[in-house]
Amino acid sequence: MKYLVFICRILVGVLFIISGLIKANDTIGFAYKLEEYYQVFGTEFLISTAVLQASLICIVEVALGVLLLLGSRIKLTLWLLMLMIVFFTFLTFYSAYYNKVTDCGCFGDALKLKPWESFQKDVALLVLIGILLIGQKYIRPLASAKVLNVLFLVSLAFTIYFPFYTYNHLPVIDFRPYAVGKDIQKGMQGGIPPKFDTKFLYKNLQTGKVEEFEQPPYQDTISWEVDTLKYQFVDQKQTEITPEVKAPIHDFNISTVEGDDITQDIFAYKGYQFLLVSYNLAKADRGVQPQVNDFASLCEKNKIPFYGLTSDIPSVIDDFRHEVQAPYNYYITDATQLKTMIRSNPGLMLLKGPVVVGMWHHNDFPALDAVRKAYFN
Repeated sequence: MKYLVFICRILVGVLFIISGLIKANDTIGFAYKLEEYYQVFGTEFLISTAVLQASLICIVEVALGVLLLLGSRIKLTLWLLMLMIVFFTFLTFYSAYYNKVTDCGCFGDALKLKPWESFQKDVALLVLIGILLIGQKYIRPLASAKVLNVLFLVSLAFTIYFPFYTYNHLPVIDFRPYAVGKDIQKGMQGGIPPKFDTKFLYKNLQTGKVEEFEQPPYQDTISWEVDTLKYQFVDQKQTEITPEVKAPIHDFNISTVEGDDITQDIFAYKGYQFLLVSYNLAKADRGVQPQVNDFASLCEKNKIPFYGLTSDIPSVIDDFRHEVQAPYNYYITDATQLKTMIRSNPGLMLLKGPVVVGMWHHNDFPALDAVRKAYFN
């Protein structure tokens, strides 16, 4: 039992730390995932607190993992771990059974788990934590109480700082399909459509029974007409054999406010170009707008393409451009894709053709000269 508890202690502690740090690395991305859950459970009033709750969950996960590995405050730590995993197990089961949230966000974009995989992972953790509760007498502190307190406080300080940093800048390690170095056009390829087994149901007019066929019951092989004298079509049913596998980037396109698709034009451009990403103009940070306007004006003078991307309707775009005196045009892109492209509103992306060369949070908005020196050939 002693060795089993030791193994469980390491597995649970390390897994909670890794899970918390990965989510803290992309605080806004995890907050988006929480918003999905709020919508599923009809608790939209919590959406405004999603970022704060995302940060707290990351901090608690890492803190509990550290306490378990250190062997400090074991009884409290184990019961808090049990409460968390029971709650998460309920969420993942509900999501899997009703197919509500297709990715739990447990490991951010670093590791995508299917709904039932997420549930199985939580059940396994539930068992491991249960073993730890039963055998908690075998969990010994790694050092004296004073040393443990110092180690925990140091780790806690880092854990609190880390999501604060990534929220105000960008993920330290970028697992998204739009990360620097990624080719957006290639990321849109590789999807596999679902496969279905189709059955045709026809009523036998002579017997009155409904019969199932792999193909419609044809009268002959020349006319390819259904034998209407004997059979009457009732229905057809499809059973999914293999599910759809989506490309890393899907539902991505850029169009004008009039509806003209310019995605391939942007991909075909051989030089450098900038995309200012703002999924929701009403929520965009206005403090950086003077820098954005100056940057866009310099791009125009230097004949460097500069595009604003948003999911808002044309009337909202016109009002925003007039309000902030934007000297550039906005184009329409799906809101989910814009949220995935960059964790900043607004955020700046530098492309060369379809390849992402650089990106900046609005808190780190660059000067054009600095970008040209660092990135342009």
